[in-house]
Amino acid sequence: MSEVSVPSVGSLPSRLVRLYGGLALYGTGIGLQVESNLGNDPWDAFHQGLAVRTGLSIGTWIILVGALVMVLWIPLRQKPGIGTISNIVFLGLFADAAMFVLPTPGHWALAWVYLLTAIVAVALATVLYIGAGMGPGPRDGIMTGLIRLGLSVRLARFLIEITVVAVGWLLGGTVGIGTLLFAVAIGPITQLFARRFPLPS
Repeated sequence: MSEVSVPSVGSLPSRLVRLYGGLALYGTGIGLQVESNLGNDPWDAFHQGLAVRTGLSIGTWIILVGALVMVLWIPLRQKPGIGTISNIVFLGLFADAAMFVLPTPGHWALAWVYLLTAIVAVALATVLYIGAGMGPGPRDGIMTGLIRLGLSVRLARFLIEITVVAVGWLLGGTVGIGTLLFAVAIGPITQLFARRFPLPS
């Protein structure tokens, strides 16, 4: 998940719409990227690897890993919010729903459409749910906690993502050109949405 600073704006109902709309869009992006079979983002390569090994769904593992990651927040002195809990519960549900509904692309061109749409969807979703200002996702909290301990943003993110993608690949998760493209493109596209996406007053 990309690091981006987006101000919390709007009334509570509008912030809730941003939060849950963002999580739904994020889950759809996950589903698109998984179904493209061109390579998952690091965390979802990990979730898919666990799913391959256990028979549980990717969405179930998104939920379980999110809950387990919360345990790491204790020594990092991170505080969850409603957005954190919602991320744990709903992101996996939305991802599984998207993968259930989306047809597997039968042609490489459609697979690339899935992948590129997924990256844009996740970038916009990040702006929406972080912009709601209701707490970071559990995986974001590890990064911000490590930064608080003195690591740079780049080093904290690199250590986390290289670990999960390596373990995910070893477990059988899909790692490929999509993984690399996601890593390169997600930050700039998220920042673009953060600057240009009209925020409610």
